Amino acid sequence: MQSGTEAVVQKARGKRKRKDNQGGIADSGNGEDSSAGGQLGNDDTSDSQKSTNARKRTAPKKTASALNRTESAASSVTCNVDWPDSFKALEKTHRALNLVFTFCCTRKHLATTFETIRSAVESHTKKVLTIEDVASIAAVRPEGVNFAYIDEIMLQTEVRGAERDVTFKAGRDFRSQAPAPDASVGGISGLEKLDQHPDERVEGGKEVLYFEFVDGDLKRQVKDKKTGEITKPNRKLREETLKIPVYSQKQMTNLIERRNQKFIDAMNVFINQCISDNLDPEQALSKAADAFIPVPTAPEDPPEKNLGALPESIPTERKSIPEIVQELKDSLWYTGQIVPDGHRVFEPQEAVYGDLNFLLSQDLVNALYNAKGITQFFAHQAEAINGLLEGQHVVVATSTSSGKSLIYQLPVIHALEKDYHTRAMYIFPTKALAQDQKRSLREMLSYMPGMEDVLVETFDGDTPMKERNAIRDEARIIFTNPDMLHITILPQEERWRTFLKNLKYVVVDELHYYNGQMGSHVSFIMRRLRRICAAVGNRHVKFISCSATVANPKQHFKTIFGIENVRLVDFDGRKEFLCWNTPYRDPGDPASGRGDAMFECARLFCQLMLRGVRIIAFTRVREQCEKLVTAVQQELESIGRPECVNRVMGYRGGYTAQDRRRIESEMFEGKLLGIVATTALELGIDIGTLDCVLTWGFPYTIANLRQQSGRAGRRNKDSLSVLVGDCFPTDQHYMQNPDELFTKPNCELQVDLENMLVREGHIQCAAYEMPVRPVEDAEYFGQDLPQICEERLLRDAMGFYHCHDRFRPIPSRFVAIRDTEDDHFAIIDITHGKNEVLEELEASRATFTIYDGAIFLHQGSKYLVRDFQPDKMMARVERVKVEWTTTQRDFTDIDPIETEAIRRISGSLSKAFYGTIKIQQNVYGFFKVDKKKRVLDAVHVDNPPVIRYGKGMWLDIPKKALQILADRRLHIAASIHAAEHAILSLMPNFVISLPGDVRTECKVALKEFAKKESQRKRPGRLTFYDAKGGASGSGISTKAFEHIDHLLQQALKRVEECYCENGCIECVASELCKENDVMSKAGSQVILKAILNMEIDVEALPMGPEEQCPAGLETVIVAQPVPPKDRNNLRLIDIKEEEFEDQDTVLLEDAEVWTGNE
Repeated sequence: MQSGTEAVVQKARGKRKRKDNQGGIADSGNGEDSSAGGQLGNDDTSDSQKSTNARKRTAPKKTASALNRTESAASSVTCNVDWPDSFKALEKTHRALNLVFTFCCTRKHLATTFETIRSAVESHTKKVLTIEDVASIAAVRPEGVNFAYIDEIMLQTEVRGAERDVTFKAGRDFRSQAPAPDASVGGISGLEKLDQHPDERVEGGKEVLYFEFVDGDLKRQVKDKKTGEITKPNRKLREETLKIPVYSQKQMTNLIERRNQKFIDAMNVFINQCISDNLDPEQALSKAADAFIPVPTAPEDPPEKNLGALPESIPTERKSIPEIVQELKDSLWYTGQIVPDGHRVFEPQEAVYGDLNFLLSQDLVNALYNAKGITQFFAHQAEAINGLLEGQHVVVATSTSSGKSLIYQLPVIHALEKDYHTRAMYIFPTKALAQDQKRSLREMLSYMPGMEDVLVETFDGDTPMKERNAIRDEARIIFTNPDMLHITILPQEERWRTFLKNLKYVVVDELHYYNGQMGSHVSFIMRRLRRICAAVGNRHVKFISCSATVANPKQHFKTIFGIENVRLVDFDGRKEFLCWNTPYRDPGDPASGRGDAMFECARLFCQLMLRGVRIIAFTRVREQCEKLVTAVQQELESIGRPECVNRVMGYRGGYTAQDRRRIESEMFEGKLLGIVATTALELGIDIGTLDCVLTWGFPYTIANLRQQSGRAGRRNKDSLSVLVGDCFPTDQHYMQNPDELFTKPNCELQVDLENMLVREGHIQCAAYEMPVRPVEDAEYFGQDLPQICEERLLRDAMGFYHCHDRFRPIPSRFVAIRDTEDDHFAIIDITHGKNEVLEELEASRATFTIYDGAIFLHQGSKYLVRDFQPDKMMARVERVKVEWTTTQRDFTDIDPIETEAIRRISGSLSKAFYGTIKIQQNVYGFFKVDKKKRVLDAVHVDNPPVIRYGKGMWLDIPKKALQILADRRLHIAASIHAAEHAILSLMPNFVISLPGDVRTECKVALKEFAKKESQRKRPGRLTFYDAKGGASGSGISTKAFEHIDHLLQQALKRVEECYCENGCIECVASELCKENDVMSKAGSQVILKAILNMEIDVEALPMGPEEQCPAGLETVIVAQPVPPKDRNNLRLIDIKEEEFEDQDTVLLEDAEVWTGNE
């Protein structure tokens, strides 16, 4: 029961709200939506540059609705008695606080801590300012004041701001230009106290007492650099982002007066209520103020994830997908996000049941019912199982998770019933999938009398060494991945001989994953497995696979395993698909640009989750994954559903094995309502009954989108897939043309069995496992195996071939089947004195993720990098509560350094070059950015560059092309970028490859369109390099180099024949690139024609600058010749020796003719 004082306070607030409701005038546009469900990303309502999340001690958290913030002087409240003297003094204190705080808000470097503002307030009031005084003010107007202890680091972006702003007042290019020598003036890394030298170490966890008014906002203005007059900033705030804001005297005066009147009204309401309830106002206020006295609190540990039953507010049975979609459309926040023709419904195939051609034991029938509730089989399940028992291999193609596990499990258990020595191997591309299926199979076996103790175990990189021997010798079923089969099982075939001899079923899930170069590796691993099984007398192994919907599942299955006699089974369930576009920042004004897709995803995620929809959201990269987890958790808090916060978790690479297992278990048990994942979970893991897939931004290819979409849908239940459009050109292309997402044919999976780099590596591995017999083993490795053995292996006296010495001692260690890294950085959590490994980070990501002062994201929490030690491969981090994240300032240079081969372009003097490529990544600083993507601070760091090497090809652009582009004022960098994309898009036509297997140096708008001259000039060159394969490359760019003539000709043809005006994804834009705005279609034709030595109609070219490529200072210089690796071994293709001798001279002459300044 409430005390009398508490009742007075509550009644006073209620009266004030009712009065506010009658007042009718909103304060400065700061009203908030108080409707059910809430609104994500409410407007910033503080006077300072940002509002800080406060932590009060006992006062209950109150939602600041629009009614709380719509008071005005026109709706003043009167009091029938004189104020007590203490109330008059408090009003005077409020006026002084108001004046001082508003002044500090106009000085970005003045943080309004209690200690900072105390003396200024006391000079106005002529009395000591106490914490109790401020708490009393907060008690009277709790919705307008924030008074609490906060992490000191929250204030560090406010200090020394004036000096920093002067240093970093660059225009549009401020993100991409290297910093000036004195760029660190005023910049702080997050390691500095407010009053200490920047080089001294800061103690973690310190809090300061912070004060702010949160009931009004000074509108940011800037000075015109020519006239000096105060003006409004540009819409995009490009040039004003880091300038010192200025505020007019009238604006400040109005805000001060309005706030003072609100306080007087609140005091009058409070006194009137006290008189009405026969209470002493002074005593009532003193007691109420106690709840608003801040208490320092150390940061809390993240909540433990020992989750119990789901909150009662979550429906146990969700509505149908059509009903839920209609509810979303009827929501107050829905503004037409579903694009025209962007809502599609795919009806399911009719549910048809089938029968098995053999009898199951009663024990197995009972287990099916008890574990899965199955009393009959769907036709596609019966067809697949019957095919296996008839001696066929089976591939199941489905766009939904439609009971495929049963096809994997039932034949294996049936075989174990008949022969206890039977072995089975489940091969999954990821550890998560293996854990998921193992759990499901163990449950089935637990209901089988006499089979409860059948050993079913995981054998992967996380398996302790001491347990591996027992698993190998005793397990009947193992769950593993291609890597372990390649590195451990096959090279140790003698130890695994019993297992392999009794191996009856090999399950290879997610067959579509094995595509491109990874597919080539797995194809040969499967051939090595079949070869060894045959050698030990086992020619009866049956292969079972499941694939997402692709164009050629049966043929792909045959290619991967090298077998015939394959039965294809396909089935689809009901699915709805939404193309959901992020609204404009200013509704109805396209010029304002799209809003934040992350907040749109978070709101949609929460609204679906709270309706009982089991949801998974896919992001493209790890950083997005962590940011979306944070945004979802904040949205749940903001709409009053904190009990659901710990029901959302992230799942991505880098987590420790223990964390992965825990998350996987909670997913499967249904304790989690939502998952935010990268492609680590794209591959069909069973997280219970998954209802919805939400994809943040177009996932690079339609194939990826369809595979992600297929994760939702379970047996007869309907499902939903949502693609949320981001601001990038590719996303918006599909938002405007959604039909392409549904009508483009399924991609054909490509596996190159002729790639000699891959092929030889696996032949060497096979020779190590068991000597190669060229004629007999040709069925596994190709008809030219005898010739390869003669050239690359070692022959013994018996005519058998063995592994070459250069691949010893263990060849599989030299043949990497995917781009994994051995070097990892340990991220160590030191919060509250802990010393625990939070996660591990690949070395290639470290430079861009961990540096002194960086904010590292993990499961929605923010960790400050306190101590980065690259030499020890570790970083110490401490959890903090801050309202900003960090974004690195970096650039990457792709440069050829050694020429190994030269090829003449047919009919042209131009040449293509092949050789070693240097990829150098540089991080030279970072920004502190708030949730509205505003830059709060710019910090310089001195990190060494990350350098790696690969193989690739390049073409130097002729001088005449550069001159024409300069004369016509066509953006040279944009022209190069467009030409590179056009060539890249056609490589799969000549070389079996996937998007992203070969990459180029993309041009960044912030640099290329800058008004300030860049010191980082790049050579006029088209460069392409293998993204995989390490220093030796993957072999893809080698084959592209061999077809360069046709590549150039077809690229030019595609650009010329495309009907678009300025470039699209059908010609020069790329789905994989985020910088498609740096693109000149006309300029790309000039470059391609010049390389091919074709006539260029200069007068027909547009005169620039083009609308989409604003004129900037030139960033391209003439390419210099790349020295040969070895002149004696240089391959000259269609080039005479004397021509090669002259090439350096020709290139140098080109450099002298065109300077780029004409």
